[in-house]
This record gives sequence, C-alpha cells and structure tokens, in this order.
Amino acid sequence: MQLSSPRLRAALLAAASLTLVAAVLPPPKPLGIGDRLFPELGNPGYDVLNYDLSFTYKDNLTPLDAVTVIDARALEPLERINLDFTHGKVASAEVNGEPARFESVGEDLVLTPRHAVADGGALRITVRHTSDPRGRGDGGWVPTEDGLAMANQADAAHRVFPCNDHPADKALFTFRISAPAGLTAVANGLQAGPARRTGASTTWTYRTRHPMATELAQVSVGRSAVVHGTGPHGLPLRDVVPAADRQRLDPWLKKTAGHIAWMEERVGRYPFENYGVLIARATTGFELETQTLSLFESSLFSGEGYPEWYVEAVMVHELAHQWFGDSVSPRTWSDLWLNEGHATWYEALYADGLGKYSLERRMREAYQRSDQWRAAGGPPAAPKAAAPGEKIGLFRPVVYDGSALILYALRQEIGAAAFDRIERRWVAQYRDGIAGTADFVRLASQEAGRDLGPFLEPWLYGAKTPPMPGHPEWSAPAADKAAPRTAAPDKAAPGRAAAGTTAPGKAAPGTAAVGTAAPGRAVPAGKRV
Repeated sequence: MQLSSPRLRAALLAAASLTLVAAVLPPPKPLGIGDRLFPELGNPGYDVLNYDLSFTYKDNLTPLDAVTVIDARALEPLERINLDFTHGKVASAEVNGEPARFESVGEDLVLTPRHAVADGGALRITVRHTSDPRGRGDGGWVPTEDGLAMANQADAAHRVFPCNDHPADKALFTFRISAPAGLTAVANGLQAGPARRTGASTTWTYRTRHPMATELAQVSVGRSAVVHGTGPHGLPLRDVVPAADRQRLDPWLKKTAGHIAWMEERVGRYPFENYGVLIARATTGFELETQTLSLFESSLFSGEGYPEWYVEAVMVHELAHQWFGDSVSPRTWSDLWLNEGHATWYEALYADGLGKYSLERRMREAYQRSDQWRAAGGPPAAPKAAAPGEKIGLFRPVVYDGSALILYALRQEIGAAAFDRIERRWVAQYRDGIAGTADFVRLASQEAGRDLGPFLEPWLYGAKTPPMPGHPEWSAPAADKAAPRTAAPDKAAPGRAAAGTTAPGKAAPGTAAVGTAAPGRAVPAGKRV
C-alpha cells in the first residue's frame, strides 16, 4: 500500500515514535510527593505556573466537555509526566505542542512525550477530556438544585481536571465556562471581560491574580444572581446566590464588608483581588473556603435553628481562611491545624466580641475534650490518616477547636501583644506561599524573643494535652472516659447527628455536641467548616 497523504504519513510516524519511546521505559506507575497523609497526591518533577481550564456544561447527568492547559517548569529531566486525574475520560494529550502517549494508572494520568523535557525547560500540557459530575464520591463536583458547584478539599480537584493536586504547588488559574441560556457561571477571581453569547450558549472567563491551590478552585453553574458591592478600601465584593433567594439573603450579604474590616484590624489587609460568598442549594454537610468565593449551604441562612450570631461566626471562619489556608497554604496536609485552628480561633473571637459565647468558656470546654480528640484523631500537627474511602475524615475535632486551643495556650504563654505580632507577620511573610508547622514555631520564637519549641512541641505532637498556662484549675479528662466514638464528622448529613453523638440534630447555642467538627457551637453534629 502506498501512503499518498503527507498528513497520514506524519500521523503514523508520530504514533510509531511514541510507541518506541514508551517501549524503552519501565511501565508507568502512580507517583506522589510523599505527603504522609496522601502519599500518592501531587507529582514530582515540575512546578505548575498556570492552569487554563475550559468546561462546557449541559446538565448534571452529562459529563462536561473540558480542556485543561497547564503551563509549568520542569524541575528535573522528564521522560514521563504524571498528573493527578480520575473520574473522566481522556481523548487526547499534548506536551509542548506534540501528541503524547497517555495512560491511566491508579488515580494518575501518565503522559509520555515524544521528546524528554530538559531540566528547567518550559512545559505546556494540553489534555482534552471529560469531567463527570455524576457520583460525588470523595468530592469534586457538587450537584445543586439548579446546576453544579465545586468542593475539592482535600484531594478531589483531580476528580474534575488533570492537575498537580497538592497545596504545595500553587498556580494562577483561568476559567472558561460555557453554559446554556438562562444559567450563570462563576469562578474564582475576577471576570475577564463580558460574557460571550454563541447561539444558545454563553461563555464566561475568570482569572485569579494570586496563586491558588487546586483544592480551593471553585466553579458554579446555576440560575444565580450575582450581587456586586464594595468592601474596605474599595475591595470588590461579589456574592453569588440562587436568583429566587436574592432578597431573602440580602441582609446576610451586607454583613461581609464589616467582617472583612474586623479581620483586617487583627491581621492586616485582605490578601486577594475580591471576595464574596457562594450560597448554593446543595447538601454537603460543610462550608468551604474556596479562594475569593467561599461556598455555603443555603440551609445555614434559612433561620431554622441557627441563631444570627452563630451564622456570622461561621461566615467569619471561612473569611479567616482566606488568610490562613488560602493565601498561606499548608506545606503538607499534616499542617492542616494551621488552617483550621486559625479559622476557628477568629470565629471564636468574633462570637466572643458579640457577647454570645465567651472565648475562655469555649477554650475551657475544648480543653476538657482535648485528650479525647487526640486519642481519636492524633495530635493536631500529626493527625491520623482518614479511613480508606473517607479521605475527608481528616477533618476531625482535633484540627478545629483542638488546634485553636494551641493558639490560646500560646497567647497565654507569651502575652497578647507578642501573639498579635506573630499573627500579622505570619500572613505577611508567607503571603501567596506555603508554610508548615516548623515555619510557625520558628517565626513565633523570633517574635517572642525565645525558643518556643520546648513549649509548643507537646501541644503540637503530644498524645496528652499539656497544662494550660494561667489556668492551673483546668483539667483534661482521661481518654478512656471519652464519649462514645462517632462517625467521621464529614459524613453526617446536615441536621442529623453522627452516630454516638450526645446531641442529636442541632445543638443548642453555646453547647457542644461531642464529636462535631467544631465543638462548642450550635452546629449539626457532623457539619464542618
């Protein structure tokens, strides 16, 4: 047979070349960066600089057509490139403009480029794939009454798009979302120009101005109202709510500017280009600090059993995460206490300021449960891994109030003035970056003027809770006297108690349901923030 078409000859030669390259390499395997809690999460060998994500939404029962373009820099010579990706079908892949062989191994998508990428070389990866919203599993797309939202924490971004799915590799993001007429699409960051109408579809483009961890990506499609406002020093505010609930939710939306001003008084300027809340008619069991656009269940604002002070405190919790967890991201998932402990701390301070639930009372109650939490979930800075199939079970009480308790102990030990300097310096020094527990101990020691390692080590890593400075009368009950073991906090539905909790349904304001993700609050057992 004679090959008369140059294009066909080129295609066959390219396929043969890829086959030969793959044949001389060992079989592909899943890789990770060695995170203690998620050993196969993330990928070595490159640093992602930018994600450009395109999604075409039809309905919740149809996989989205998607294109992921990744710009990265190689950190070593690469004959193969591993990406985290599952729950979608790959149609094609390219590396630096040339077709690449692709294989799925475990939860990795492994690419074999035609030519190895040199150390320090530019790396552009293009993957055409589907993104399947069906079967929520461990996170990713979350169905709402009128569309979708995204909840990727801790390791579910790669159920949505190919990526380096670990917070240690942050990058800039561009989102291009197409949806049928009548729906509105939003994403992290600022809208880049007006939406474009093409036939019966509209496309929106959004870009972030600051690097972001994959777990914090947010895309929402639905019958939404987008409400714009202005916060402190001209900060653009953007809230996204179900269009039918716009008027009912307006009083809550108007609180955000004051919340931002309150946080700025304590830790400094808000770190991103805009902020707002995304309120979805969805059942998740949690609220989530997706960067610049925090995700909330609409039931939180329904007025059924949630006092106003509690709702505001939860709003402040997610806002505080924009500094602690989003701008300053954890170096490893064992550093999660830095995210949740700080967000819980400012939530508790806010409730204390409203005169509804004193900080000292909340910390005393947390102290009394601390040994139980450590026995169940490990110490705050070395938490136990989640059970197989329940990855978000990592979000246990010990990383919430159990970790805020460390901050209270630190303030008791060094005084409020030094503690406040630590907080401000932490978010300023590591802005847009990553940091871990050792970084925090080192910075705190510098601000306190003495080595705080010996003081903080047992608080961070001990099986038992150390004595509380300034409160010799406080005691921590022994772990063997703990309340019955509860189900993983994240798995209980809102308004329903996890098995074994002492307060079924919604706890009364100011009381703690043992086993909840955020003890000491009027929160359904099992709900996390």
